[in-house]
Amino acid sequence: MKVSKYIECIDFPCGDVNHECFMVPDVNVNPDMVSMVMISEAVPQDPGDYFYAKGDPLYQRTTVQAFKDADANISSMKDILRLGVYFTTAVKCGKTGYGIKTATIKECSFLLELELALFHNVKAFMLMGDVAIKSVNFIAKRAGNERVIPAGPTYKIRGKEYFFRGKRAFPSYVQAGPSFFIEKSKRSMIAEDIATALKLL
Repeated sequence: MKVSKYIECIDFPCGDVNHECFMVPDVNVNPDMVSMVMISEAVPQDPGDYFYAKGDPLYQRTTVQAFKDADANISSMKDILRLGVYFTTAVKCGKTGYGIKTATIKECSFLLELELALFHNVKAFMLMGDVAIKSVNFIAKRAGNERVIPAGPTYKIRGKEYFFRGKRAFPSYVQAGPSFFIEKSKRSMIAEDIATALKLL
């Protein structure tokens, strides 16, 4: 199954993102084998930096390092995919500034909701950064549920048990992109969160 065949944006209503960068995972995946979904912030401006791009894309490089930091027995993105991990972003268009407006996150959460509905055997949701956390909270609220992750700085709320659709949800920091190497203080926390989630698989 290619997720990109099921998810599309019709009218691109958001004004603070680059619509030319719109991207949904185009990788072949067996939905029954997906046991963890890792949701990052937004797609990169350069499609060549995306998780599933060929070569040595930035998102892939930082993500592989994050899993290595977590002592996962992997050496490549293919190894991680074989573990049953699926990677996507909360926002499907590229950022144009430092932040993303809440209205944009809410709008794009409808696409993420459709995407997540394709996977029925997920045991853990990794919410990498505030944008992913907000997006999942929007999805939960539309279903009539309480927010999945409470408000507050990530370092204070991480490490506790949260649930989304009956499965564990882990608030963490963004692992995809240049900030992973810049903000080294967060790398150990990302590694701890990934290691804890992998134990559920």
